[in-house]
Amino acid sequence: MMPVTRRALLPTLLAALALPATTRLATASPTALDFDELYGAISVLGLEFSGKVKELDGKPVAMKGFMAPPLKAESNFFVLTEIPMSICPFCSSDADWPDNILVVYLDARQTFVQTNGVIRVSGILEVGSWTDPETGFVSRLRLRGASFAAA
Repeated sequence: MMPVTRRALLPTLLAALALPATTRLATASPTALDFDELYGAISVLGLEFSGKVKELDGKPVAMKGFMAPPLKAESNFFVLTEIPMSICPFCSSDADWPDNILVVYLDARQTFVQTNGVIRVSGILEVGSWTDPETGFVSRLRLRGASFAAA
């Protein structure tokens, strides 16, 4: 039997120490985000994302709000609003983007039933202008791989 040296054990030990940190990152709970934390300033160029939103880009977040009436009864996305709305706040460009909405993209299409109550959504935050190729809907902020439930 060959003796085990510290040099031979070092890679195994380092990998074992890194495993708990990797597991914690993969199962991290979403960071709570409020509508009043989305933007930091309004300049001549329009709304500027807050530092918190920039830091959370690509990370799991959770928000509470209201489901705006969807464009279609069956879809894979809806708009989360800060206050209840009677019409969908559809934007033709990101220059018209209101500061109190967030687009929520689900993994699969579903038929929506308007709850008229507060919902909690969670998903991966995506920051920056993007046009949905299917609908032409333009968004500045989105949640991807999202889910929602009554709050």
